[in-house]
Amino acid sequence: MAGSNWERIISMTKDGMRSIGMMRRKISRGKRIALLIDGPNILRKEFGIKLEDIVEALEGLGDLRVAKVILNQYAPQGLIEAVSNQGFDVIVVSGETGVKLAVEAMREIYNPNIDAIALATRNAEFLPVILKAKEKGKETIVLGVEPGFSAALKHAADYTIILNPEGDEK
Repeated sequence: MAGSNWERIISMTKDGMRSIGMMRRKISRGKRIALLIDGPNILRKEFGIKLEDIVEALEGLGDLRVAKVILNQYAPQGLIEAVSNQGFDVIVVSGETGVKLAVEAMREIYNPNIDAIALATRNAEFLPVILKAKEKGKETIVLGVEPGFSAALKHAADYTIILNPEGDEK
């Protein structure tokens, strides 16, 4: 396990049983990333995109410091719980998720502890957010899935990551 991102955790229970597990070590990789996910646009059954896929795609770029998923009031309770169990901050809004995602993005753009803004969406309406982030010196990352991934978003961001649906070859 030399050079691994995992460390072995050994603990003793009250009754003397030994418990061995693995815990992922936090490694500082430079950039501090705020990830905002447009839930209704990305977390669709037909895409088969998992939160782990999104986090894994960002691993080489830096550390996730903020991770939020914006969902609408129609999101099933199971999805809300699953997102929360993955360690993401779940924000449920009535109506359109776009306004709340833009507000959260602007909050992170002005956060001095964040170096990069990552948006997981396919929607071109977030182009002004990307442009404002760049104007304020933040690096920008857009994660999306085809079909319907905005060409404007792809070209405006510093990094573009196209997520492949479950079962597709990368």
